[in-house]
Amino acid sequence: MARSAGILMAAFVAANLAGLLRQVLINRAFGTGAALDEYFAAFRVPDLLFNLLAGGALGSAFLPVFTAQLLGNSRPAAWALASALLNSLCIVLLLLAGLAAWFAPAITRTLLAPGWDAQQVARTVQLMRIMLLSTAVFGASSVLMSVHHAHNHFLAPALAPVLYNAGIAAGAVWLAPHYGVSGLAYGVVLGALLHLAAQLPPLRRYAPQYRAHLGLANPQLRRVAALMVPRVLGLAAWQINFWVNTAVASTLPAGSLAALVIAFQIFTFPQAVIAQALATALFPRFSAMAARGEYAALRDTLAASLRAVLYLALPATAGMWLLGGPLLRLLFESSAFDAAATQMVYWALAWYALGLAAHCGVELAARAYYAVQDTRTPLLAGGMAVALNVGLSPLLALWFTRAHWLPHGGPALANTIATTLELALLLLWLRSALQPGAANRAALRQTLLRSSTATLLMSAALAAWLAVAPASTLVTSLVGLLLGATVYWVATLALASPEARLLPQLLLRRQPESE
Repeated sequence: MARSAGILMAAFVAANLAGLLRQVLINRAFGTGAALDEYFAAFRVPDLLFNLLAGGALGSAFLPVFTAQLLGNSRPAAWALASALLNSLCIVLLLLAGLAAWFAPAITRTLLAPGWDAQQVARTVQLMRIMLLSTAVFGASSVLMSVHHAHNHFLAPALAPVLYNAGIAAGAVWLAPHYGVSGLAYGVVLGALLHLAAQLPPLRRYAPQYRAHLGLANPQLRRVAALMVPRVLGLAAWQINFWVNTAVASTLPAGSLAALVIAFQIFTFPQAVIAQALATALFPRFSAMAARGEYAALRDTLAASLRAVLYLALPATAGMWLLGGPLLRLLFESSAFDAAATQMVYWALAWYALGLAAHCGVELAARAYYAVQDTRTPLLAGGMAVALNVGLSPLLALWFTRAHWLPHGGPALANTIATTLELALLLLWLRSALQPGAANRAALRQTLLRSSTATLLMSAALAAWLAVAPASTLVTSLVGLLLGATVYWVATLALASPEARLLPQLLLRRQPESE
């Protein structure tokens, strides 16, 4: 687990650095003005289609079934399932993208941005129709990613986002000067094609057996579809969060939506490195353990992974609060992205950061449920969290306004509260096959105590540094990062944290690509 996670962490760092570079280029070109608001609003619809059908829903349903067939020596049946799913998914996504393009004006006026004028709506519609070209491409790429994960190959799928971000960055650098914000939309399409291209070369090692058929009578395809339904509903519920935030932000000062989206993209950097890498490495193993009935090993692995993300998420949360401002100034400030824009993004980032541990925990706990082919419990937990978020977003925005705070911080705080509830419900409702024993629960409490103590010591050291730091944001940021990481690791090592002893071993050991 640790070896595969190490590979994925390195790849996720590379992908997120590419995403950070992409965002730097976009921010320096457009700031946080109306043009970027329109781009982010238009992105909601293709992002919705991808996440519902080709993102987490597909992998959570397809990978356990595909893995069980591979372990049962049914390779022809496994490849028949993969072929049928690939063909069916691409057709469905093409049809849905066409419908979304047709109804784009109504979707934008009524759901995405009811507070915008006709010109803003028209520009958003144009951007949306361009980016909808990427949906079927992402669908094909997602099926291939699950095939790679089932074979314990993680490198190509993890590097694909690097190429995706490179495509958008190319749009910002070479196309935006000529086509304005439409250049970013064309960059999304280019990035999707590169994302798919990254999946193709390693396929040869599995001797794939592609079939040009839909396989609608295939019982395993029906099983995947049945497992996808609750997951699709759960993801649809969470997408409502982003749509509600978009609608709420359209009634707030200009740049509020861009600030929320940029802050969330920065927030997902540590989330991806800490939780998504580990969860991606674990999911095939969880599925294989469940298929073999090794539930004790599954429970132990889940508990160990929760301790690992807790160990890393707590100091990352404090780091974003204390160093978020200097880092944002260092990365983004320019003539277009001024100090006011930095403050807007930092304000949202600070409230998102409080939910980092919860977001990381949800990534792991949900995949454990999917491994035992239970997609209904995460749906219920996610639905309750979404209902809370939808209700809190406008209320907290209003409360922040009355408190004379920047109002877009309200939806960010609502997201944190809702995700914390979701994690609490997932852990409370763990099935007997997943319920950690007394020893694992005690170890989790010890990790929480040690990591919280070390985080407080790290925060004190960073606060002292910021009080005497020079005016240079580069020096302030780099020294702050090194100081914080060092103090935290030394403190947890002194407190006898097992994760502190394991960390240098993972960093220094040469990692194989797969097991």
